[in-house]
Amino acid sequence: MKFPETPALQRVRLAVRAWCTEFSPPGAVVVGCSGGADSTALVAGCRAEGLTVRAVAVDHGLQVGSADVAAEAAARAETFGATAVVVRAEVAGPGGTEAAARRARQAALREAAGGRPVLLGHTLDDQAETVLLGLGRGAGAGSLQAMAAWSEPWGRPLLGIRRADTLAACADLGIEPWADPHNVDPRFARVRVRNEVLPLLEDVLQGGVAEALARTARRLREDEDVLGALAAELLARARRGSTIDAETLAGAPVALRRRALLAWLRDRGADVRTDATLRAVDDLVVRWRGQGAVALAEPPGTRPELGGGRLVAVRRRGKLEVAGHSRDGRPLDLLDPLDPPEN
Repeated sequence: MKFPETPALQRVRLAVRAWCTEFSPPGAVVVGCSGGADSTALVAGCRAEGLTVRAVAVDHGLQVGSADVAAEAAARAETFGATAVVVRAEVAGPGGTEAAARRARQAALREAAGGRPVLLGHTLDDQAETVLLGLGRGAGAGSLQAMAAWSEPWGRPLLGIRRADTLAACADLGIEPWADPHNVDPRFARVRVRNEVLPLLEDVLQGGVAEALARTARRLREDEDVLGALAAELLARARRGSTIDAETLAGAPVALRRRALLAWLRDRGADVRTDATLRAVDDLVVRWRGQGAVALAEPPGTRPELGGGRLVAVRRRGKLEVAGHSRDGRPLDLLDPLDPPEN
C-alpha cells in the first residue's frame, strides 16, 4: 500500500523512525491492534517505515460484537501489508475490569509475540492521564514517571505525539477507527480524567498541560534511572542471602533505602501496593522498637503452600526477611526470636 504524505501521517512516521533509531529493534515487530485510532495509526506508521509487522488483535469478550471488532482490526492491518491474527483473552482476577483486561491483554500479546518487541499505541495524551492518575493516588516518582518508551517487551513509539494526530492520520487514510465504548464510560477514573479533568486544567492554565505532564514524566524517568541504579548497588551491599542487613540500609539516604527495600520485597514475592506498607517496612530498619511483623500483599496464587496465608516482613538478628504466616496468624519457618528493641 502507498501511504499518503500528510502532516499527521508524517508525524506518526517520524515518531516510529525516532523510536527505532533509539532502541534498534529487529526488523520484525508485533503491534497490539485494537482497531482504535492510536493502534491503527501505529500499524500504518510502522509499515510506512518498512518494518515487518505482525498485528495482534485481542478479543477480550467484554462487549457484544467484540469478536467482529477484533476481526475487522486484523483485516485492516493486513491492508497495510501486515500479517495479522486475532487472539481471545480470558479476563478474570482481582483489581476490577480495567486491570483484569490489561493483564489478560498483556499475557495474550506476550504469547503471540514469541520474543519479538510488542509495540503499543499509547500517545502523549495517555501519558498525561497516567501522570495525573498517579498524582491523585499519591504515587511516588517511580509511578509518576509513567510509561516508558521501551520496557522489554513493550515499546511505545507514539508517546511524543497527540491523540489528535492519530485521529487525523486515520482520516487521511480514509479510515473510521473503532471507538471503544469503555473510553467514554464515566465509571472509569481514566475516562473522567480524560474528558473532565484535563480539559478543565487546559482551560484554567491556558493550554500546554498535557505536554507539561509528559515532560514531567520524562524528567522523572531520567532521575529514576540514576536513583534506581544507586539503589541496586545499595541492595547488593545489603543482601545476606534471602535477607537484608538493616545496619547497611540504615545509613543510606531515604530515597535510596526505600527503593532498595521495594526492589527486595518484590524480589521476595511481595506485592507492595501502598506507601504506608513500604514506610512500615522502612521503620523496621530506622525506627526499630521491637514492633511486630508488617503484613504484605502478594500476587494471587503465588504461594499456594501457605494454604491461603499471607506474607510478612520481619526483623530478627539485625536482618529483615520475608516470611509466611498461615491463615490463623501462626508464623511459618520463623524459629529464631525477633530482635530486641534498640535503645
